[in-house]
Amino acid sequence: MRALTWHGKHDVRVETVPDPQIVNPRDAIIKVTSTAICGSDLHLYDGVIPTMRPGDILGHEFMGEVVDVGRGNTRLKRGDRVVVPFVIACGNCFFCRRQQFAACDNSNPAYKADISQMLYGHHMCGFFGYSHLTGGYAGGQAEYVRVPFSDVGPIVIDDGMEDDRVLFLSDILPTGWMAAENCEIEEGDTVAVWGCGPVGLFAIQSALIMGAAQVIAIDHYPHRLELARKLGAKTVNYRNTRVYEALMEMTGGIGPDAVIDAVGLESHGFAPDNLYDYAKQSLRLETDRSHVLREALYACRKGGRVSVPGVYGGFVDKFPVGAFMQKGLTMRTGQTHVQKYLSGLLEMIRDNRINTTFLISHRMPLEKGPDAYRKFAFEQNETTKVVLKPGMEARNG
Repeated sequence: MRALTWHGKHDVRVETVPDPQIVNPRDAIIKVTSTAICGSDLHLYDGVIPTMRPGDILGHEFMGEVVDVGRGNTRLKRGDRVVVPFVIACGNCFFCRRQQFAACDNSNPAYKADISQMLYGHHMCGFFGYSHLTGGYAGGQAEYVRVPFSDVGPIVIDDGMEDDRVLFLSDILPTGWMAAENCEIEEGDTVAVWGCGPVGLFAIQSALIMGAAQVIAIDHYPHRLELARKLGAKTVNYRNTRVYEALMEMTGGIGPDAVIDAVGLESHGFAPDNLYDYAKQSLRLETDRSHVLREALYACRKGGRVSVPGVYGGFVDKFPVGAFMQKGLTMRTGQTHVQKYLSGLLEMIRDNRINTTFLISHRMPLEKGPDAYRKFAFEQNETTKVVLKPGMEARNG
């Protein structure tokens, strides 16, 4: 089969690789019909996530048709159309029984020697296509993919629903929803969202559905800010506005009731603290750039809530723990418990309460995957979301 593979910083290739096979009784093999490039994939593309190996198959946002199932899987059958969560979860461990699927104890086969236990105190669960920190599973930017524990993760989709409407159930829609849910939004709340990429935009949409009176979106790409305004958010362009002062003015000097960092470890900008982070990161004295998280903590009102769906991988410097403690803030974060949200969000899509297709800017064949990565990484104003289609004819130009 053909698949997108990682070979180093800014080096992804379409290669012919072995077809996946059933390994365990609860496996399924999916013929991929749509797969997307996620902002988290750019962390791999930029070479900032450790334990990637040349030839690893990328991709954790995908859906398709079941073409084979293991003998232990009684939930799926050949021909089912399914969306697959990026989180691989067994469904039976201590955490899965509490619907904390992204903390599954059984889905990372490499955990006993895993660097993640040294980094975080506990090993990570398994994810598709996201380094050997998360099990080394082949991803879904391919023609076919093996799905472990497929009687727990995938959700069956009605034949009448187009891929584009439901594909983002795999990651970014439930991630944006959980980010807003972690804000514990109350009537009259103001929510500030840093980053108008796909997760940030879905967090904006989710916060408004949950009853936020005002959502303020912070970014610098004009098109992304325009998408945020179309969703109903007010916007701040950090390139020409002092974010803290703008937020104080927009909230009567109190600050937002809740803040969302939808950017994560590769924040951009020319603020002094971010330039400091760039320098330390280049010297390998720091792993993550956390300017956005610092700014969000300073801006959030006293007693407010901080939600962090943006991915962080290691260590940050100059964390304002004094502001965090003195202001009595509450922070909630973590990888998304996708399986917990699937049925409810699918119903909202069916009822047209959630729009999922507005952020798709490009639909490209899998064979054009390297070009798609370059666009998503370096043309972010024009490229809000790329959906790759295995089997789509690749045209030159």
